[in-house]
Amino acid sequence: MAVRAAKAALLEPRGFNLSRRLFSNFTYSPLSSHATTTTPPPAAEPSTNLFVSGLSKRTTDDGLRKAFAEFGEVLHARVAKDRNSGYSRGFGFVRYATLEEAAAGIAGMDGKFLDGWVIFAEYSRPRPQQPPPHNNGGHGYNTPQSSPRY
Repeated sequence: MAVRAAKAALLEPRGFNLSRRLFSNFTYSPLSSHATTTTPPPAAEPSTNLFVSGLSKRTTDDGLRKAFAEFGEVLHARVAKDRNSGYSRGFGFVRYATLEEAAAGIAGMDGKFLDGWVIFAEYSRPRPQQPPPHNNGGHGYNTPQSSPRY
């Protein structure tokens, strides 16, 4: 009570009225109209190449191959690794011989545990087109030059 009276004494001369709301009536919705109009990317077309996410940083190429080999012939299995530490970046790719084996691999491994982590398998999407890099006249970083500049 005494605190409220002290606040009233301090704020009333400045034109503030404590009987008004102490909180703003501004309503914020985290789901703005912009967020609801965006659509998720389309589902990837079936292919023999699978994208696997949620991998443990201890998962290896061989461990990924063995986990997916029980659903068909794995042609290639690769875990994306960090350049500095050499550990997994949390995702990888598995390539099967046929579409049927790839579908069986998704059905068998999506949402399952591998090295203590729940992994997710789906058909991989092709990379988006990137513009070609700028040449910079051949005088960029780590490129040979015709004559040294002093």
